[in-house]
Amino acid sequence: MSMFTSHMDAALDEARAAGARGEVPVGAVLVNAKGKVVARGGNRTRELSDPTAHAEILVIREACAVVNSERLPGYDLYVTLEPCAMCATAISAARIRRLYYGAADPKSGGVAHGARVFTHAQCHHAPEVYDGIGADEAAQILKEFFAGRR
Repeated sequence: MSMFTSHMDAALDEARAAGARGEVPVGAVLVNAKGKVVARGGNRTRELSDPTAHAEILVIREACAVVNSERLPGYDLYVTLEPCAMCATAISAARIRRLYYGAADPKSGGVAHGARVFTHAQCHHAPEVYDGIGADEAAQILKEFFAGRR
């Protein structure tokens, strides 16, 4: 039996980098069953002029390209903020094994709030979900980012 290793610190680093680029500071890391990081990134919606360029979508796309498959069973996703409904649906479609997220998002979340994508009968796959991992630090990064814009 192997020890659990969280990759939330790497996701938090990606969130900080996104914030430094002027993006909403959300970061994500996707790891394989052996714990090897296969994709990492942060939001790039402004940079790419793409409303779908959320951190989760970008790392799912990158990982699928790396493994040459549209599905990622056995892979775990770490993200600093509760995924929105769009990202939760992509997580389901990719068949990601586990989702670890930091801060809750009562306004736009799609996992524990809002659409609650994984609870619908139409959802083909629901990952194991672990919330609150690095939540305080993730929330602080977001608060500091938005405070600087008000």
